[in-house]
Amino acid sequence: MEYRKIGDTLYLRMDKGDEIIENLLGVCKKEGISSATFYGIGGCSEAQIQTFLPEKKAFETHTLCGMLELVSLCGNITLNEQGEIAHHTHAMFAYKDGERHCTMGGHIQAVTVLYTAEIELRPVTGGVIHRRFDPETGTGFWSF
Repeated sequence: MEYRKIGDTLYLRMDKGDEIIENLLGVCKKEGISSATFYGIGGCSEAQIQTFLPEKKAFETHTLCGMLELVSLCGNITLNEQGEIAHHTHAMFAYKDGERHCTMGGHIQAVTVLYTAEIELRPVTGGVIHRRFDPETGTGFWSF
């Protein structure tokens, strides 16, 4: 993985075998970024996609493998209640299943790069966004 900072924005290029979320959080720690938004595209080999089940207050995880076009990756970085940086990431993938063209998306736990991923990381300036756990829904929300 390589990245460059241009103005306030960081541009990350991840390479084959890189895990996107791990590297994204690593750059945030290295650069002292506690709140940000990010967007990206690329080609991946594996994605752990989660769907939140409100009645269970838990995520169901599905692992997708193969040639996965990362059509859209978007999310944010916030500080959790323990003061640690955390991500909230969603993505959409396009892939083939036999002769069918398919898509799958949702909340992302982990994504492995097949050939590249290009991500724009925009730190929040002038403040910090926190994430607070909501016991009623079982998820976290922005807290200002």
